[in-house]
Amino acid sequence: MADQTGKSKTYSYDYEDYENGKKAGTMLEEILADPEFPGLEELIIGGWGGEYEESCQAILDGIAANADRFSHITKLFIGDMDYEVCEVSWIMQGNYSGLWKAMPQLKELTIKGSTDLELGVIEHDNLESLTIICGGLGKDVIEEIAKAKLPNLQKLLLYIGVEDYGFDGNVDTVRELLSVSDFPRLTYLGITDSEIQDELTAVVLESKYMQQITTLDLSNGTLTDKGGQLLVEKLPGCPNLEKLDVHYHYLSDEIMRQLEELPIAVDASEQEKAESWNGELWYNAMLTE
Repeated sequence: MADQTGKSKTYSYDYEDYENGKKAGTMLEEILADPEFPGLEELIIGGWGGEYEESCQAILDGIAANADRFSHITKLFIGDMDYEVCEVSWIMQGNYSGLWKAMPQLKELTIKGSTDLELGVIEHDNLESLTIICGGLGKDVIEEIAKAKLPNLQKLLLYIGVEDYGFDGNVDTVRELLSVSDFPRLTYLGITDSEIQDELTAVVLESKYMQQITTLDLSNGTLTDKGGQLLVEKLPGCPNLEKLDVHYHYLSDEIMRQLEELPIAVDASEQEKAESWNGELWYNAMLTE
């Protein structure tokens, strides 16, 4: 059920627990009854039982209803499970609208899964990190992030994903996110795991954040030499940049070499090869199903 490391603890149910009647609501009760819970800083929710057919809403609502009991939690991860528990595109997420006021002390929020995910009106003075890991991020969620009031946000990491698993936007959706949003303290920007990674790379490089971030993460997508060449040309004009992460990519040896010669830390590991099928080349983002 639980796994504890330091001041972090993971709560999760397996299929057998679910068959025995455990679910999101009982997990919340068990967390509140756990004598170790008051000493935690980080709360990690793995599988809550039947997560492919029942959302985590009971957990989110329970946190909001017991806000004072959760006031010591500064890091929250909802949905930390691998494909053996539940495929990422099947994870039933929930509505986080009530969380922003209920957890004013929250510094890091990580969400895995995007089915039925809603963030609502995001206003939070202390959140420093927002990560969404999924096979496809809905346009509505991206628009909610674009309007967010997060004056202390330092890290934004979004898995854009693919159309088949929930991404219903396009290049302009991400362009608008980067132009409309106002994150004055952002130092880490991750626009990752996309099947249009070259096009998104061009959009990111044109954005205002390129003159303020220290880490650019374009990993886990279908980045080819088209996008790689843009990085080689444009990154020398960003003296603030310290790290580029493009791991899991489709770059040639030559473009990898040119990127690794830039005066910054570069992660260009996991070089992939396109698959040939019926005379066509296929490029796959890392996390889709």
